[in-house]
Amino acid sequence: MERDPQTARRLRELQTGADPGAILAFFDALPPVTVAEMSGSWRGAGIPTGHPLDGLLEPLGWHGKRFDGPEDVFPLVFSSAVGLFAVNPAPVPLRAVLRLAPALRRSGLLHRIRPLLRLLRTRHARARLRMTEYRGVSSATMIYDSLPANDVFRRVDANTVLGCMDLRGTRAPYFFVLRRG
Repeated sequence: MERDPQTARRLRELQTGADPGAILAFFDALPPVTVAEMSGSWRGAGIPTGHPLDGLLEPLGWHGKRFDGPEDVFPLVFSSAVGLFAVNPAPVPLRAVLRLAPALRRSGLLHRIRPLLRLLRTRHARARLRMTEYRGVSSATMIYDSLPANDVFRRVDANTVLGCMDLRGTRAPYFFVLRRG
């Protein structure tokens, strides 16, 4: 699929900060992605929408996601001075993180937590890919093994997808972009 300049421009605009309704409308207009198209390593970046997770992953060194196959997904890949490593999200107290997110962002604590992420390092896949229906469209979806969340993907172009994390207990989804590479 060729890159549509108008779609790419709209995504760049949304990445500077978006109303949840505007990004949902953009997401809904994008075509679905197949499981096979998600194969490989992807760099990630959050899209600010006012979600509690906005701005939490980047200070921790979030690199993106890795899809080795439908059964072998590494949902959280981080970078460090010694390279990339996958993190097991199971021990992360997600409810507490969501509740404490504003304080975590303000305090600078995230930079102090970053070195501790290596304690959660894993060599085992912690998610899988399936086609699921979300908002009336069947598209590739990453299903976490241990979190009440699904990341649904829609295609921006052959090397860019928009991710929508549907997380139980939150009013609106968390959005992020993944770029191949």
